[in-house]
Amino acid sequence: MGKPQVVVDDVHERVFERVAAVDVAKKDGVVCTRLPDRSGRRLSRYWTVTATAGAVTELAAQLAGLGIQKVTLESTSDYWRIWFYLFEAAGLDVQLVNASQAKNLPGRPKTDKLDAIWLARLTEMGLLRASFVPPAGIRALRQYTRTRTRLVQDRTRCWQRIEKLLEDALLTELSDVSAVQAA
Repeated sequence: MGKPQVVVDDVHERVFERVAAVDVAKKDGVVCTRLPDRSGRRLSRYWTVTATAGAVTELAAQLAGLGIQKVTLESTSDYWRIWFYLFEAAGLDVQLVNASQAKNLPGRPKTDKLDAIWLARLTEMGLLRASFVPPAGIRALRQYTRTRTRLVQDRTRCWQRIEKLLEDALLTELSDVSAVQAA
């Protein structure tokens, strides 16, 4: 993890006092926290975290320790999943937002660092609409259902291959198979 850098901002009307945002990429994510300092000003701190289970779990514990009320992830392909699931497991309130939603707002910066800060600002003001992510129980049920469907498809494919091999060997009836096995 890189060393956090500080950005001082003006006070804004806020829905959440303590927020974090992660601009997710394949190998890492730029994390930004927005917290009040002792003088009442808002500070944005940002740093880069690698997208490994250990680093994300450590980050989740750090964010929970800071008392973060809401974490926003910008959806990019499937790269957001590790972040979302591990933050959720750590007890953080996580929301996934569509990248186009944040990009369509005027004044949006273009670098990962500024993008993370922008997402955190929008989060603290409650301006982002969360995408639907099924609860953990439903995700598990979906996974079981998909796995069962694939297993049934594989079983059917194997039976069809065996049937085709037997037909090619002119052993289409069970009696023919028994006769070959006896010989």
